[in-house]
Amino acid sequence: MEATEKKDIFDRIMALPVLNIFEPFYKKYKEALLYLFFGGLAFFLSIFLYWFMSAVMHLNALVNNTIDWIICVAFQFFTNRTWVFDGKVESTEEFLKQAKDFTLGRVFTLVVENAIIFIFFTNLGFKEMPVKLVATFVVIVLNYVISKLFVFKKGE
Repeated sequence: MEATEKKDIFDRIMALPVLNIFEPFYKKYKEALLYLFFGGLAFFLSIFLYWFMSAVMHLNALVNNTIDWIICVAFQFFTNRTWVFDGKVESTEEFLKQAKDFTLGRVFTLVVENAIIFIFFTNLGFKEMPVKLVATFVVIVLNYVISKLFVFKKGE
């Protein structure tokens, strides 16, 4: 870590006596590890919300998925921007562009996810939760690519 680079909470955790043996690996793969960590949290949040709104509230699958999406996108924007991709910007205008690009990317993956749910659950009658799980995994990969290449790109 460079002297001028501020350590975040994850850097400080990895510097603890027992965990510091993993620090070289962590430094090398920090972005991917943090994306997996926060992506995992978002995944479990999404699955829980989807299950809750389906089993308890009895919402339509596509309405349910869209509400779930809104909540999870807000969580993902702030965690991805703060810890995963270091999305610091200099102005409100740059922040709003970042938020817009992030949201547009997520809208695209929402359409993909809703299409998977509509085709495989609504039309073909596959079991709801396995379809949701597969759709979520597809979306996680697409979201990483969109965030890395378009939303939080560095130095361009």
